[in-house]
Amino acid sequence: MIKLYLGADHAGFALKESIKKWLSKKKIPFQDLGNTVLEPKDDYPDFAEKVARAVARAKAPSARHQREETFGILCCGSAQGMAIAANKVKGIRAVVPFSLKEAQLSREQNNANVLCLSGWYFSSAKAIALVQKFLHTKFSGAERHKRRLRKIEKMEK
Repeated sequence: MIKLYLGADHAGFALKESIKKWLSKKKIPFQDLGNTVLEPKDDYPDFAEKVARAVARAKAPSARHQREETFGILCCGSAQGMAIAANKVKGIRAVVPFSLKEAQLSREQNNANVLCLSGWYFSSAKAIALVQKFLHTKFSGAERHKRRLRKIEKMEK
């Protein structure tokens, strides 16, 4: 089972709403952590932090017994600001893929847990294709990838 948190600022709001419609149609449960209204003066770090902390809490040791995978989807203008902000939270591996192959590799090799999407550059169709690829790709678990992720975790201390 997948647990999914969504967030967006004003520049990613319409894209997030399109993704929500698709998720609802596919009966994929999600929680929208905001912004829930279009607010032209909102700031992307606020929503990046909410989503990243929710994903990180679900990955915490007390929650590891759960069998569900937890992910975040963040939308802003370029997607880069959301990724920068989300990656400040310990345990988060936020990515900005521009192709299906990048979305796939970010899961298979990097075990990414937050997908950041551009409201300026992605159509709804492209964003939904990236979401599908991201959510349906498993981490490979290959030792070389685990080793690299352990090195990244050491950097967070």
